Amino acid sequence: MNSIPDPSLLLFVPADRPERLAGALASGADAVIVDLEDAVAVERKSTARQQLCAGFKTAPATSTPVFVRINAIGTPWHSDDLIAVHGLLNDGHITGIMLPKTEAADYITAVRSTLDPATPEILALIETAAGLANAQAIAHAADRIAFGSIDFAADIGCDHSREALLFARMQLVIAARAAKRSAPIDGVTRSTRNENEIEADSRYGASLGLKAKLLIHPAQIAPARRGLMPTQSEVAWADRVLAGSKDGSAVSIDGQMVDVPVIARARQIRNDHDRQSNRQTS
Repeated sequence: MNSIPDPSLLLFVPADRPERLAGALASGADAVIVDLEDAVAVERKSTARQQLCAGFKTAPATSTPVFVRINAIGTPWHSDDLIAVHGLLNDGHITGIMLPKTEAADYITAVRSTLDPATPEILALIETAAGLANAQAIAHAADRIAFGSIDFAADIGCDHSREALLFARMQLVIAARAAKRSAPIDGVTRSTRNENEIEADSRYGASLGLKAKLLIHPAQIAPARRGLMPTQSEVAWADRVLAGSKDGSAVSIDGQMVDVPVIARARQIRNDHDRQSNRQTS
């Protein structure tokens, strides 16, 4: 299985708006997802697929990973989407695909088999109860998993709230860790202008272990990035722990015992801060 880059902020752009691709690539997002699914009306699916292929002919060269969200297995557009992305993969235009409504590891196996030897990187979007029930198998089969929180809430008939979705988010974090994959990608925030809400959603997801987020507008990038960064007090604590326990032995810092797992947590905080800081300034 291939090792994909570890983007933290992944920005959707509609496939039927190819003029937006260049702007998305220059937006500061860590990766771009060109969307053939939810962002495209049914009557425009075929046109969007054609525009997807044409858009890459005029898009500037970029090192930003680009994925295509195809339509789900079982829809009338899925097979034609696979044909289109096969060509884009072979030409080196895209990194891989996002597979929506992933409900079993077999979905990923089927897509890989169809696209072989293009060997795409696959982001599996889990957004139904069936998908969550099979999250561990899906995480092992995919390169990374993501949470389609809005669709998931609709599927099980719950509020799209932190409390209602806490169990699902933690299941995905555990599944990704057990499969030795990168941390899951959290779902979108519907508000595109309320920076406080976007930052808070991003920070909440990161606190649970979802160290990445799906975005629907470039205006969400800066506040979402702030939310993924540990707070100044967290970084200061981590630096004290790392400075005071350089040999890895148990010590007392700020009146609390610090041993191996606490040191590991401090190192995670420092690494999270440095990674997001570097991306913020790059």
